[in-house]
Amino acid sequence: MTPHIEASKGDYAETVLLPGDPDRARWIAETFFERPRCVNRVRGCLGYSGSYSGVPVSVQATGIGRPSIAIYIHELVQSYGAKTLIRTGTCGALDEAVGLRSLYLAETAIMDFDIASGRPPLHPNAALLRLARGAAEKSGVAHQIGPQVSSDVFYHPDPLGRFNAARALGARAVDMETAELFALSARLGFRALSVCTVVDSLATGEATALSERQALFADMAKLALDVAAQATSRGAC
Repeated sequence: MTPHIEASKGDYAETVLLPGDPDRARWIAETFFERPRCVNRVRGCLGYSGSYSGVPVSVQATGIGRPSIAIYIHELVQSYGAKTLIRTGTCGALDEAVGLRSLYLAETAIMDFDIASGRPPLHPNAALLRLARGAAEKSGVAHQIGPQVSSDVFYHPDPLGRFNAARALGARAVDMETAELFALSARLGFRALSVCTVVDSLATGEATALSERQALFADMAKLALDVAAQATSRGAC
């Protein structure tokens, strides 16, 4: 056990999907996993393990923001031996060309406050991103691949304008966690990928309804799981 996870050693697979929402973690497990079992209930951040296409896989809710996802990443990697972490979260569009309900694959990510300091953007695992690109193209699901910005601030008086610097660097989507995922990947040595569903647009003011969001996540969850299965079968995970 760790301070935030009650699972026993061996309860998590080496590949773990990371949604923020505990309900999404449960939904992914119950919808896609073969023989799902709950391995964590601490603080309501649910974790499940099972298999997908015969490959062991887990899902663990992380809550909202950098501090929360960092806690679960550290514990999953250092205490439970996770080697591949795939964020399956939500993001907002910063460009009108990034449509609602589509998927956004982050090819880089950076915290908004790191842009002014000139710090370089962070990267996902290149092999996982290639697999995700190929799976998205094969399935025909609407998707975009590009730079992403992360921010600790959700509510702001200038929702779009505050990301002008990030947009100038090519960022077309924003979330709160991907940059931390990539930063910890470099520090702790695990493979990382971020696949997000676009649920609102700061560029147009549009937003999806909460009532439809679970159904929206099917493409994202299946893509992430297909990547996990392919990577494992090829010996990349």
